[in-house]
Amino acid sequence: MLPPVETDEEWDAVVPDEKLMRPGVRDLCARLGLSGLPLTRFPDGSQPVYAVGDEHVLKLFPGAAARDGEAEGRVLSHVQGRLPVPTPQVRDAGPYENGWRYVLMARLCGENLAGAWDRVPPADRERIVGEIGEALAVLHTLDPGPLGDFLGPGDWGAFVDRQRAGAVEQQRGHGLSAEWLEQIPEFLASVPLPRAPQPSLLHTEVMRQHFLVDPDGWRLTGLFDFEPAMVGDRAYDFVGVGLFVTRGDPRLLTRLAKVYRTTFDPAELLAYTLLHVYSNLPWYLRELGASPERTPPSLAEAWFGIA
Repeated sequence: MLPPVETDEEWDAVVPDEKLMRPGVRDLCARLGLSGLPLTRFPDGSQPVYAVGDEHVLKLFPGAAARDGEAEGRVLSHVQGRLPVPTPQVRDAGPYENGWRYVLMARLCGENLAGAWDRVPPADRERIVGEIGEALAVLHTLDPGPLGDFLGPGDWGAFVDRQRAGAVEQQRGHGLSAEWLEQIPEFLASVPLPRAPQPSLLHTEVMRQHFLVDPDGWRLTGLFDFEPAMVGDRAYDFVGVGLFVTRGDPRLLTRLAKVYRTTFDPAELLAYTLLHVYSNLPWYLRELGASPERTPPSLAEAWFGIA
């Protein structure tokens, strides 16, 4: 009952439209034995995600993103019960129709950390980022071998080369000014990145938006959204950490790194910021602000330096 979605135009026409989505979602719920439960769509996220009653979350992936749906199910099953923070338990996953895939998950408890952050006392913020550092440390020690046949990019050095070759055009497409664009090639050429790092399972979007927290005691209660997971250099995961968790606060990043037990060169992290699959430097500059010197090395220190 869900229409095919294989192009950007079909995505824009179908995925946001609840009149088109909801009948198919109800049909799928019925097939999964969940008829009659309240269905509430979450407002955020790139994929359509629904709370089904109080205990289930149903995430759908159109044909254009079907591989992401398979990745979500496989990675969640791989990490289940192995991290110090809860992750959604997969209850069912598979193909639906017209190329769509789904993952039915147990619903985690808690409030989204991004929405709660302003209410978190300073001492609890430090403890929370420490918990995030602990979760990342464990994630990065898990054997990614069982996922290596599916998760990319495979050859990390080739991935870095491809991203470097397209870095300027990617940022130009987002509207980055010439002042910054002209500095990117020289900066990337100056930062040595490993071509064959120890393979680590990467979340790739470590953001406050992907953590849940219990306001009663301010403890992490969940980590979710593993669809863009990769296998590669663990430093790549610290792009999201610096931009979306510690957000240029050296004290918080120092706390997280202390628990993680490794620090990374700020220049390396800014290089990975520019090479990230979803890199959008103009957005980051609007969110975090530019360094006074307006150079990549100074920006690296401002966003990824530690106290």
